[in-house]
Amino acid sequence: MTDSFVTSPDAVEETSDEASDRTQEPRLWRDDGWTARVIKNEDDEGWAVAMCKDGESEPALVGPWTMGRDKKNPKPLDAAAFGTLVKTASEVLRRHEQQLHAMLHKSIFVNTRTATLAVTLDIIPDEDDPYALLTAQDDDGAQLAQVRVRANFKLTRDTAQAWIDSDFRKPA
Repeated sequence: MTDSFVTSPDAVEETSDEASDRTQEPRLWRDDGWTARVIKNEDDEGWAVAMCKDGESEPALVGPWTMGRDKKNPKPLDAAAFGTLVKTASEVLRRHEQQLHAMLHKSIFVNTRTATLAVTLDIIPDEDDPYALLTAQDDDGAQLAQVRVRANFKLTRDTAQAWIDSDFRKPA
């Protein structure tokens, strides 16, 4: 029994579009949503590589790049190096996103006489009017209350307990 593989004209078109977005030159590689560019290192006489995610204006990663055999020009990019650079730059972005999430989202649990409540603070970093949302949820995840507070509101066990004790009135 033989399996046949049928592609639609659309699939072929997408593949050719993807291939046209791919660049594999000694100092410039583009593929899978990333661009690696070997650049002159302004800090010394060596070379650096900048990794940019498509659509981003700033590189996610800039690091030293190896000199070639002539000790004058950079070593050319290749598939293995590009793969490693994509993996490293993706990890840098993931860590940055985790750090940003940790800065903008805080949560604690408060025990009351009847339940354990989750109290969260989600900061909304609006340029003109930053604020935060203080939310309380019961054990089942049902929202009990939500109020808008200052972006610099400090969520602690004491401030959460005081908010719960005041029947969820907006903190001063």
